[in-house]
Amino acid sequence: MRGPLQWVLWDVKDTLLKVRKSVGEQYCNEAKRMGLSLDPVEVEAAFRLAYRQYSSQYPNYGTSQGLNGHVWWMRVVQDTFSRCRVQDPALLNTMSHNLYNNFCNGENWEVFPDSKKTLERCSSLGLKLGVVSNFDNRLEGILQSCGLLSHFNFIITSEKAGVAKPNPAIFDQALQQCGSPAAHVAHIGDHYVYDYLTSRSLGLHGYLLDRENKHHHPDVPLQHRLSSLDELPSRLQQLD
Repeated sequence: MRGPLQWVLWDVKDTLLKVRKSVGEQYCNEAKRMGLSLDPVEVEAAFRLAYRQYSSQYPNYGTSQGLNGHVWWMRVVQDTFSRCRVQDPALLNTMSHNLYNNFCNGENWEVFPDSKKTLERCSSLGLKLGVVSNFDNRLEGILQSCGLLSHFNFIITSEKAGVAKPNPAIFDQALQQCGSPAAHVAHIGDHYVYDYLTSRSLGLHGYLLDRENKHHHPDVPLQHRLSSLDELPSRLQQLD
């Protein structure tokens, strides 16, 4: 591929893959293994409250407060079940440990049908690929389990970087890895602020993936919108 574009950076969750079942379902399946019967709707609601609380009090897995992704997720899971009247400390510890490990497994993640072929197509255009994701350090193992890891030259998680999107510093780290100026780099993601606005503000070629037509932002021109990753390679070629 000729022209200035050299790299494509990728968000992961809800861009290349998604959780296969709802959190409520997966947590209830683990509880059932422990002999508990819980309501997935109630557990899902409890998880959302716990996740919101911990994200506010300990942003980016508490990396600046002495925590890490493992400890942070264990606490979120335990708080979720506690809100559903599970109080046994040993049981809470076992379930949180099991669920943390369960989400390392590719069986709990679903790769979107257009992901692999788009990554392959981008590579065939001579582009190098990297990951910039608000995710904990399990991401490399998840990508390996899902058969996607080999496509990427590097992976930057927010836990590893110590900063999370929309902080420009995580993109600065990615650009250092690329060894290219922002004008030679594209970024693809599903979040209007974290992925599109932030990358564009730094001079990258940002694209907003909107599979379900949820985003109605007049400042995102049609040529920056993707309803499917299938549309991406031809858009990138137009940058020549």
